[in-house]
Amino acid sequence: MSLPTQDLHALWSTPMGVHHCPQASEINPLLVRVFRAMRATDPDADANACFYASKDDLLRRVSIPEWKTLVQFIVESLRKTVVQANHGIWPDGAPGFHMAIEGIWFQVSNQGAHHDVHTHGNCSWSGVYCVQVDAPELRTQHPALKAHNGVTRFYGPHFNHLGGAHMDFGNAYLQAAHVDVEPVPGQLVVFPSWLPHQAMPYAGETDRIIVSFNASIHAESGSDALRPYSGT
Repeated sequence: MSLPTQDLHALWSTPMGVHHCPQASEINPLLVRVFRAMRATDPDADANACFYASKDDLLRRVSIPEWKTLVQFIVESLRKTVVQANHGIWPDGAPGFHMAIEGIWFQVSNQGAHHDVHTHGNCSWSGVYCVQVDAPELRTQHPALKAHNGVTRFYGPHFNHLGGAHMDFGNAYLQAAHVDVEPVPGQLVVFPSWLPHQAMPYAGETDRIIVSFNASIHAESGSDALRPYSGT
């Protein structure tokens, strides 16, 4: 591939989608009650623990209409993000494709619990949907955590290179190495599964409850290759 002549090429951007569920105020309170009941009846759960993560089989275990509404919203939002991220790259524009939710689970945290930096394997896209968290004016008033309380922090692809990099005024564009996404009930963030991220410590009057998922995308033709295999 030869680059066209122009003054600057901004290469290798990181696509992320941010979507808001219009039915969030209706479905989230019931989901909170369902998730609390599932945690309370989990024989392996510690009721006093500051962090809890369910198994990733909620598609099989939950069948109430409100849950189905959320799953439909997640699928539609994922579809929008995937199509936009691959615009101009897929050979036929937006060809037919299949989306598979490989796993979906909920997490509950409080009392300073956090989830350290990680990525997700065996999938191409992941997402986090906020079900419940303290209101912003309360969440950000924590004496130690302040505005970072309960946010999801995403690290850019160049982050790992900054430790030994020479930093000066010329590469200031590299120095904003992460972005913090505030938890907002009803908000879904869709991101590439390879993108390092973490849930920052959270402490609040209400639990921070999220739904996370992993998804894979496959071409309808049966081959995910962009070009026919040449045998070389």
